[in-house]
Amino acid sequence: MMNVSVVIVSWNAGRYLKECLVSLRETTAPNSPEVIVVDNASTDGSPEMVESLFQDVKLVRCRENLGFAKANNIGIRLSQAPYIALVNSDVRLFDGCLDGLVEFLERHPEAGLVGPKILNTDLTVQTSCRRFPSLWNNFCSASGLARSLGRHRFFSGEQMFDFRHDQVRSVDVLAGCFWMFRREAWEAVGSLDEEFFIYAEDLDWCKRCWDAGWQVVFFPEAQAIHHRGGSSANDPVRFAVEQHRALLHYWQKHHGLCGRLGILAILLGGQLLRYCAAVTSGLTRRLPESDSRLRMRTAAACLRTLLTEGVAP
Repeated sequence: MMNVSVVIVSWNAGRYLKECLVSLRETTAPNSPEVIVVDNASTDGSPEMVESLFQDVKLVRCRENLGFAKANNIGIRLSQAPYIALVNSDVRLFDGCLDGLVEFLERHPEAGLVGPKILNTDLTVQTSCRRFPSLWNNFCSASGLARSLGRHRFFSGEQMFDFRHDQVRSVDVLAGCFWMFRREAWEAVGSLDEEFFIYAEDLDWCKRCWDAGWQVVFFPEAQAIHHRGGSSANDPVRFAVEQHRALLHYWQKHHGLCGRLGILAILLGGQLLRYCAAVTSGLTRRLPESDSRLRMRTAAACLRTLLTEGVAP
């Protein structure tokens, strides 16, 4: 039995979840890991699919959508192995991925958290390594400087566009779509902060991991595909709003009111630029009308949230 527990949180992502579970079965046989699926009150039939096709999987059916952080904490508390992997429902593992991450942690006791190389659906590299957020790197992202000048570290933003993701290295933050950590580190750092409904819980936990004396390491020899949007595609406007709420909470928690007000100004400017760009795209027909309208609705919803909730902690 592999000494790893895999926790997967799912919300209305049945097609992706099935692919994820199949990849786990195919890439780890015969050393099957403990797999725990925590379903956040899905209505697309995915819990029934797990019960029918993956009877070796432990399924937890929540009565309501508890959010990403809380649902993961439920799964982690039920897990038993010394190594725990948090895997998004829209991830497909490559052969040897879990084995490689376990072996890395066993060889490097200083590492509390490790993550694999993440690929997009078309097998291009997905930027999964992050720097700790600062006002400057958030400004670069919001203004578009990171996209246009991202090869230069000064402008590359939080997402580390200047890093080719081709070598083992310690990083500030690993995107939370696929983590593996040792239980000892989890016990030292503590649970995911359930004040984050979704998004930014990875920033927060990685910061606390470093503060507790554990390294966060990117390990590209292990690989997986992250399709993105397995759950967020069901309600993109809501998820964009939740992302902004999470960022405000992170900055309040780690940088106080001044930091929160600084990031609020940057986020407001960024969403205003996005709204204007969406309007322009619609008028010039550079995008289909439905896409332009969705972008306008998303930016408008984020602006309303920032204006009404941004100042109050």
